[in-house]
Amino acid sequence: MSAIQVPDAPVVLSTASVYPEKTPAAFEIAAKLGYDGVEVIVSTDPVSQDADMLRRLSDYHQIPILAVHSPCLIFTQLVWGRDPWEKLVRSKDLAEALGARTIVVHPAFRWQRDYAREFETGIERMRDETDVVFAVENMYPVHMRGRTVVPYSPSWNPLDRDYPDVTLDLSHTAMSRSDAMDMAKRLGERLSHVHLADGVGGQNFDEHLIPGRGGQPCAELLEHLAGTGYDRQIVLEVNTRKAADREARQLDLAEALAFTRLHFAGAHRGEPGGAGRTDRRERIAMRRRPDDERPRVFAVGADGTVEDED
Repeated sequence: MSAIQVPDAPVVLSTASVYPEKTPAAFEIAAKLGYDGVEVIVSTDPVSQDADMLRRLSDYHQIPILAVHSPCLIFTQLVWGRDPWEKLVRSKDLAEALGARTIVVHPAFRWQRDYAREFETGIERMRDETDVVFAVENMYPVHMRGRTVVPYSPSWNPLDRDYPDVTLDLSHTAMSRSDAMDMAKRLGERLSHVHLADGVGGQNFDEHLIPGRGGQPCAELLEHLAGTGYDRQIVLEVNTRKAADREARQLDLAEALAFTRLHFAGAHRGEPGGAGRTDRRERIAMRRRPDDERPRVFAVGADGTVEDED
């Protein structure tokens, strides 16, 4: 067996990953499976908007809230009113109240003309008002009947803009038919946040598959990030809405966590191909003890099995 040291970046569960269950379920599942934190997507669920309730959930389950996703999706257009700047201000206030490090925000929709026109300078201005990072997410055009429709402005592609901090979402690179590895490398230090999910692409819906179930280079990206010393957040934002029940949902999210832990550590073995591929049905629950501040160290066998050296 060879020893590997896991890089010091938290693996986080998005509350979107438990839908159609509500926000509290994400905290329960994250704590049970051994995630390092939660990203709260502000939605129509009242709990997701309530700092006091979120703080209680965090304290009860002993799971920190590390990021807030601003309500900038189509289905959250009426959450916190219609003013997009007010949504960002309230997202900032919520993140600061909860001790979250990052706010995920989408670029403006094309029909939000004033917001789109001021978006880049406005994000820069808000960045100067807080220590919380505003990480603008890569989005995608929509392909319909041989036409390409771009619903975002000034651009769906963060490589076209000068945002200081970017969220890279691999389900969205599948949708946009982008090269995720090229995007990650070109973003460099601007890559501040990762939404890890998979996608097949070529369809007009955002899949957010469990990593390893689609065509995106999820394992390669994790190994690349580990090799560059990435220490920001890796957030599992996946779709489990077809899970038959809570047990099936937890199995999917345990699989996503195991995939991430294994491949994010892989580049540190000093061997081609990292820690070795394991069948995605081999689900390994690996937890960080809350009283242990040392880096997590695991032993990886030739067959890809993982054991905690502690």
